[in-house]
Amino acid sequence: MGNNKSLSGPKLHSRFLPEEQAELDRLFAALSPGTGSTGASSRSFSLQALKSYVGEALPPEMVTRLFDGMRRVDLAGKARGPSESVSREQFMAAMSYLLKGNAEEKSLVILKMITATEGPVRAGEVQKFTEGLVGAVEHVLVHRQELRGWTRRRFQGPLAGVGVLAAQLLSELKLQGGQKFPEPQWLDCDCDRAVIEDWVFRAPLVGVFLSVVIHRGFLLLSPSLQPAPLLPERHVGPGGEVESLLDVLSAVYLGAQLRGEQRQRWRLLFSSRLHGQSFAQLCGRITHQGPCLALLQDRDGHVFGGFASCSWEVKPQFQGDSKCFLFSIAPRMAVYTHTGYNDHFMYLNHGQQTMPNGLGMGGQHGYFGLWIDSDFGKGHSKARPACTTYGSPQLSAKEDFLFEAMEVWAVEEPSELQRVKKSVLDVDPEARILLEASGRTRHSEGLLEAPDYCSDDPGS
Repeated sequence: MGNNKSLSGPKLHSRFLPEEQAELDRLFAALSPGTGSTGASSRSFSLQALKSYVGEALPPEMVTRLFDGMRRVDLAGKARGPSESVSREQFMAAMSYLLKGNAEEKSLVILKMITATEGPVRAGEVQKFTEGLVGAVEHVLVHRQELRGWTRRRFQGPLAGVGVLAAQLLSELKLQGGQKFPEPQWLDCDCDRAVIEDWVFRAPLVGVFLSVVIHRGFLLLSPSLQPAPLLPERHVGPGGEVESLLDVLSAVYLGAQLRGEQRQRWRLLFSSRLHGQSFAQLCGRITHQGPCLALLQDRDGHVFGGFASCSWEVKPQFQGDSKCFLFSIAPRMAVYTHTGYNDHFMYLNHGQQTMPNGLGMGGQHGYFGLWIDSDFGKGHSKARPACTTYGSPQLSAKEDFLFEAMEVWAVEEPSELQRVKKSVLDVDPEARILLEASGRTRHSEGLLEAPDYCSDDPGS
């Protein structure tokens, strides 16, 4: 497996900028004060010193794994066994691999964090490591008070949120022979270094999570060592606080599917709990607002939705582009992207007699991958064997479903052009409701086709 691959200290140190190297030197000095001789190169630190420094910022199990990963680093490839403390060279090498390394280098340290033995590890051991890593990310964000408005855990069960996200990461683990994890009968299958390296490459969140655990757990202060924010700022608006269908880990997962600028601030546009069970309210609040995430929870507890890559328009034609996708949050996490089969990305129509009225994504009329009927509160996910547009399976528990709640989040600020396009009835959903209550039909709705704001240009 090659766990004894030697690491070159000077070469690894050169990866860090001067301010980064100074920050790591500061951290090592704090972990090893007065140990060894007066020379910094002969110093080392113990597991107890690391636990004392980290305190309650990380779970003890993750601190131990990080310590084991560092102390098992064999710089020369000749060590007879792991040391009982971590030298400066081992510390710098491990930090270089975990913070700056590629999939091959990260996999080397991950294997050392999992086991002290040479040879393959069991898939069950990788599962335990992954659940611990996801739990440590949630733990450190809570401890550092960096939830940015999100709640810690929404789903039931002792490890529900952690277990679901860990299972999603493990779904990228390709076992020898081509089997996919995590069916229980494969927990005893061997995973050698090539399998772990391929997994880290396929599941980049593993490396991101390790970086977050180290940076926030050890409180590295150098800005250039900070990973990109995992969580967007959650903005609901004055007097509109409501429990979201998203919690910390599901927001982290969905944010990872978006561009960097789309992970900065999410604005709640519509919540059925705040704005009522009204399709007119939904249309009035989400149109001309830029890219959006739409989620709903059916009455069987499944949480799923879709990402609209550009502003919703009320019109009887399909809209959107290949950056749209469907997703599931519970009971499993998954994202389903464009298959290339057709361009039925987004559809939103209301008040028409000759075309279906509702919100849909993927598939075709009557057989959407995700459909919210204008008779608000019901929909369907008809995707057998899979949605033609996104390749997604049935997202809801039942093909035709009733849902408990729906919400839509804008992930970008709308452009000025998008703002001025809104009509009086778009800006004021109550005006639309009054119009409907009077029995009058908006015959013009959907007939004025708006410009398509989707573009490959990120600035569009």
